[in-house]
Order: sequence, then structure tokens, then C-alpha cells
Amino acid sequence: MTSQLKTVLLLALLSGLIIMLGGLLGGKTGLIFAFGFALIMNVGSYWYSDKIVLKMYHAREVTPSEAPMLHAMVDEVIQRAGIPKPRVCIIPEQTPNAFATGRNPEHGVVAVTEGILQLLTPEELKGVIAHEVGHIANRDILVQSIAGVLGSVIVMLGNILQFSAFFGGGSNDEEGGSNPIAMLAMAFLAPIAASLIQFAISRSREYLADEAGARLSGNPLYLASALQKLGAYSGRIPMHSGNQATAHMFIVNPFSGMRMAELFSTHPPMEERIRRLQQMAGR
Repeated sequence: MTSQLKTVLLLALLSGLIIMLGGLLGGKTGLIFAFGFALIMNVGSYWYSDKIVLKMYHAREVTPSEAPMLHAMVDEVIQRAGIPKPRVCIIPEQTPNAFATGRNPEHGVVAVTEGILQLLTPEELKGVIAHEVGHIANRDILVQSIAGVLGSVIVMLGNILQFSAFFGGGSNDEEGGSNPIAMLAMAFLAPIAASLIQFAISRSREYLADEAGARLSGNPLYLASALQKLGAYSGRIPMHSGNQATAHMFIVNPFSGMRMAELFSTHPPMEERIRRLQQMAGR
């Protein structure tokens, strides 16, 4: 299946959930409103998903004078990748992690947390930067960013639906009236939107980005070593900002300490990713 078709199916699935939640909240009126809202979110996500996600994590763009080593790594990697230089941002979180966003390579962004800058060696950090640039070069970032935004909307609507079910809100259409049981069921199922993202966005994207990171950094073991550290620390230091629906954007799951995140992991097994990188180094 082509990446374009995957993107269409993902947006249709997530948009359908938004419309269904809207119908449960407000009947026909809610259905129409949610349909319009889904259209607006799809169009808006295309143009503004990077800004929304960066704001969600309080990411701040840094200049070469503010982060010379980080910019130097990005410059080195993009020369090998042959893509325009992405914006470079730092997230004020101690959780060691990183992600890429933007609608295309011309509008790419690489964001890293303060924690990853403190934890990794320069070689390991280069491997992580190369992985994120690999996502940009492979044009994964648009679908990841839009999925994160729409997934967050679904979780938000699910929370509103749960509140409405408990306090007597929801659809009041003549033919059906409110249905608290259906509302509660959807309210509790809505957070599982993260699992729909998992199935829609193949784990092969992470493997491909790992392969690109190994190639662009010059040594597969840089990224393998980084993943070992990130896997060990990500569960200990939770991410305080953001939303679980955006977990698939990060190099490792930032919510891996949460039970729901373990059940619906958006990432391939860390051991398998490291094994593949070590095999690449052996070749």
C-alpha cells in the first residue's frame, strides 16, 4: 500500500471517529458540526500541524549561536540526505526524546528535548538527529503530524462525551434521544484512537528511519547505542506535556511508562530495532 493511500485511510478513519463523537454529543446538529469540524481540522492540520505539535510540547526554535553543536550535526546530516535544512527546536522536558514534524522537507522541523541533550554522547545524538532527518527525507512527517493533531481532538471529544454522559448531556434528537450507554462506551473507547494510529501508520516507518539514520550518521552503532539509553530512561522520566495521541512522532514512546501506552505501542520492539542496527554494522 502506498504512503499516499495510507494517509487517506488514516485521515478518513480519524475524521470518521470525530464525526461519530459529534453525533453522540449533539445528534444531527452535532453530526453536521463534527463533519465541518473534521474538514477544517484536516485542512488546518496540513498547514499548521507542525505549529500545533510544537506548541503542544512548548518547543522553542534555537539559532546556531544558541545551539552550535546541534546545528552542526543537523548541517552534516542534511548534506548527506540532500534535503533543505529543517528548523531546529528544543523542548523543555527532561524526558530524553526527539521528533520531526512539518508538511514536507521544505518545511521540516527537528525537535529534541533538553533531557536527550544531557544524556547522549555527541555520536549518539548524531544518530538520533539522522533518524529524524530520515523521517523528513522519507516524507513521513506530514501523516505523523496530522495523525497527532486529529488523534488529540478525538481524545478531547471523548473526555467531553464522558462528562456529558455522566451529567445528562448529549444527543436529544427526536428519534433517539440521548444514549448514555453508547456515549460512555465511545467515551472510554476514544483514547484507544492511539491504537488506530498504530495500525494506520506502519511500524516499518520506524525501521526505515532507523536504516536512514544509520546511513546518514555514518555508523549504525551510534543510533543503536542511543536507542539502548533512550529505552532505559524513557520509562523512568515521564513526559509532562503533550498528548498520548502524538506518541508515534517520537523516536521512542514518551509515554511508555503508562499501561495504555504499553498495550497500544506505536513503536517496534526496541530490542528488534537495536538488533537490526547491529546487523547493519556487522555488514
